[in-house]
Amino acid sequence: MTEPTKTEPRAMTEPTTTPGKAPHPVAGTPLQTPVGVPSFETRDPGTAAFWNERFQKGFTPWDQAGVPNAFRAFVARNEPRPVLIPGCGSAYEALWLALAGWDVRAIDFSADAVAAAREQLGTFAPLVEQADFFSYRPPFAPGWIYERAFFCALPLASRLDYAERMAALLAPGALLAGFFFFGATPKGPPFGIEQSDLEALFAPHFDLIEDEPVNNSLPVFAGRERWLTWRRRESASADGHAARGETASGATSGATSGPRP
Repeated sequence: MTEPTKTEPRAMTEPTTTPGKAPHPVAGTPLQTPVGVPSFETRDPGTAAFWNERFQKGFTPWDQAGVPNAFRAFVARNEPRPVLIPGCGSAYEALWLALAGWDVRAIDFSADAVAAAREQLGTFAPLVEQADFFSYRPPFAPGWIYERAFFCALPLASRLDYAERMAALLAPGALLAGFFFFGATPKGPPFGIEQSDLEALFAPHFDLIEDEPVNNSLPVFAGRERWLTWRRRESASADGHAARGETASGATSGATSGPRP
């Protein structure tokens, strides 16, 4: 397996050093107000307020404003399947999948992110919901959960919860695939992780079946992200969920699992 290139990442709110331009403020430092750059009052990326403020002020360096090449390539080599997109942001990929006829649901716990996504999706706006991934029950059993700047946006303490929730939502054989940001970072978001640590985190539930370089990263992720595809491992009792009368989507057998309002 190829190890990611070791270069220093930029934080989503880290200063840039382009000559003649004022640097962006760092999320964890005191407020800065250079001309043309927003200052931020919120510092905790584990809250919706953190992301709301950045959408409100138009500071979204993680937003590609389009569909990444690696995403398109993955779709081209796979049959349609229900897709869940957590932490969807502006949800360009959700629109692209919907137009291609795929069953898709996109969620974000930031109200401003959801508003931006619904405006982007137009007639497909109902496919976007405001919801907390860790308690959300999708209206289908996902065949693919798409990872795009969600894992690296979470506080480090949420990583085990992420892995466990992904395992609960995906049936054996289903896929967790997308972009993962590598290399330990002193602050974030984005919060990097060593690839060996990510593999150890997912090992109880997933097998890594694809590991590919990314050729058109945004500056905030450049040189540190790879496209990974993880397949939910087969197990006799789906890690105990079946024994507790739960479906792969986390719903109790016999109960409905419709979209949240």
